[in-house]
Amino acid sequence: MLAIELRAGMAIRSEGRAYKLVEVELKSRAGQIHNLVKIKLRDLDTGRLSELHVRPEERFEDLELDRQSMEFLYGDAESCTFMHPETFEQIVIPRSTIGPGERFLQEGMKLPVELFEGRPVSIVLPQTVDLAVTQTAPAVHSQQDSTLKEATLENGVVIKVPLFVEAGETVRVEVETGRYIERIRTDRKRGA
Repeated sequence: MLAIELRAGMAIRSEGRAYKLVEVELKSRAGQIHNLVKIKLRDLDTGRLSELHVRPEERFEDLELDRQSMEFLYGDAESCTFMHPETFEQIVIPRSTIGPGERFLQEGMKLPVELFEGRPVSIVLPQTVDLAVTQTAPAVHSQQDSTLKEATLENGVVIKVPLFVEAGETVRVEVETGRYIERIRTDRKRGA
C-alpha cells in the first residue's frame, strides 16, 4: 500500500514492526502536490507513539486487525477489562493503549476491540457519549468573563459546559477531546 493511500485507523508494518495509524496528514511544498506524508502511529507491541515523514510513493504492508464486539466490565488504575459476550472470555487492556477516551468508558458498554495476532491492541470508542451532570455551579449572569462553567459528570469527569446546564441534565460529550457538544433534552413530549 502506498503512503498516500494510508488513513487513520489502519494498521501497517514498517521496518519489521506493527503499527496502528493515529493520524495521517498530506504535506505540500509551494507549487508541488503532496510531496510528504506525515504519519502519527502507535507501536502495537509497546504502545509508544511516534511520527514518520515519508514520500507519497513509499510502500507499507497493510495489516488486518480482527475486530470483536466486547462488553466493558470494569477498570482499575492500570487497565480495563472486557468480556466477549458469547464465550465469556475476559481480556485486559492497559489504559495507555486505549488513550484519553478511556475515561468515558461505562460499565456494560459494548465496543469493538481490535486484536492483532490474537492480542488486544486497541478499542474503537464512540465519537460521543451522553452523560448526566451530577454537580455544577448555578449560573451567574452578572458580568461574566466566560460563558462556561465546570460540571462534574456521572463518571467523575469534570468538563466545561454552558451556563444554562444544570445538575440532573444529560449532556453529549466528544470522547476524544472531552468537549461539551450539546444538552440532551429528555423531557420532550411525544407527538409534539
